[in-house]
Amino acid sequence: MVAYEFFSYDEKNGYELIGILPERRNDPNRITMESILNWGRMIFGTNAEGKKISFKRTTIDDVSDETFEANSPLNNY
Repeated sequence: MVAYEFFSYDEKNGYELIGILPERRNDPNRITMESILNWGRMIFGTNAEGKKISFKRTTIDDVSDETFEANSPLNNY
């Protein structure tokens, strides 16, 4: 299962994990960086107010619940 780890960033604390959301959309054409960030802001907005939000795409094994990081950098917005 694909999931997104969301981070907030500020100069004082650096990066802080604010939550993880699983991807549930079936149509890959609807998955854009902007839609992922808007979803994260909608869900975690109060935790990241006034801070930059970043996300990292990860893969979670459905059987073992292990997390595997996709080789992608944080996307800052």
